Amino acid sequence: MSTPVTTVLAVDGNSLLHRAFHASARSGFRTADGRPAWAVRGLLSQLVAAVDRAMADAVVVGFDDPAASVRRERWPTYKAHRTPKPETLVEQLDSVVTVLRELGVGVVVPVGLEADDVLASVAAQAPEAGFRTVLATSDRDSFALVDEHTRVLRILNGGVDASPLLDPARLALVTGVRPDQYLDLAALRGDASDNLPGVAGFGAKTAAKLLAALDTGADALADAAAGGERCRAAVGPARARTLGTEEARERFYLNREVMAMVRTVDVGLADACALPLEESRVRSVFGRHDLFVNGAVRALCLAEPTPGAPERTTTSYVDPRWRAAPTPAPPRLPPAPAPAPAQGTLF
Repeated sequence: MSTPVTTVLAVDGNSLLHRAFHASARSGFRTADGRPAWAVRGLLSQLVAAVDRAMADAVVVGFDDPAASVRRERWPTYKAHRTPKPETLVEQLDSVVTVLRELGVGVVVPVGLEADDVLASVAAQAPEAGFRTVLATSDRDSFALVDEHTRVLRILNGGVDASPLLDPARLALVTGVRPDQYLDLAALRGDASDNLPGVAGFGAKTAAKLLAALDTGADALADAAAGGERCRAAVGPARARTLGTEEARERFYLNREVMAMVRTVDVGLADACALPLEESRVRSVFGRHDLFVNGAVRALCLAEPTPGAPERTTTSYVDPRWRAAPTPAPPRLPPAPAPAPAQGTLF
């Protein structure tokens, strides 16, 4: 790298782009040649905020391979219930890769794998180079990656500034389990968004209670198969019986296998992902997406903007039918009651 790196920000591109697609769809924002770009615009805005929040020295953005999936090939039911993506979303998932590479950010689209695998690989490989990692994603799966070197910026409604930055202690407060227990919690709970049913009767709270008492899912299943004394004490006799079934065992281990992330993707930490970026590139990309340029220059170029340079240089298109949601009027208070008539005299 051209500059020493302390913190690498690894961004789940699919996650952030999907959120921006739905949050900003009403704007109808398009590039000057008419291509949809509101989700790309939203991701760029969140990227600047995340770089500032993480105080990042380098950025890697991961995306799912749109053409192939090792997981779907091996487990055909994985994500099989999902409806096809809107054409405008597919178009922006394709164009955002080009935009980010033009910006100079490291972009990784691993063959047959997903953005989660990129984040897992950055988290696994960064400590070997002496780096820390912040993972920016709205996906809970990355909770399993938290450790002394890795924190998760969990993107929630309200944007980056309103999102928690989770280290091991904060994650335990939020989930009730240690990071190394999170994969077991997820396997017990299941993940409806990925079409992975959990073990019957086990939501996140019950799974956390079980793991607090027995430490691992494997230990819990072994106890249940041997009579379930500890399981009964932790989650009750009905759930202990459920854990003793072959169906529960198969579901837990299947979920755990499917949910496990690949940590060996070549994420290019030794290549061109380090900040600062070139100011001319930042101005070009952010300007044509009608975003404030000077803030992006400060965050991504680590410098004050060139004096006299314009803050916005957009030639993009915004749907003239779009209107910002009106600010709701403050609630009208009921009229104050009339004062009671005086009783007697004051003198």
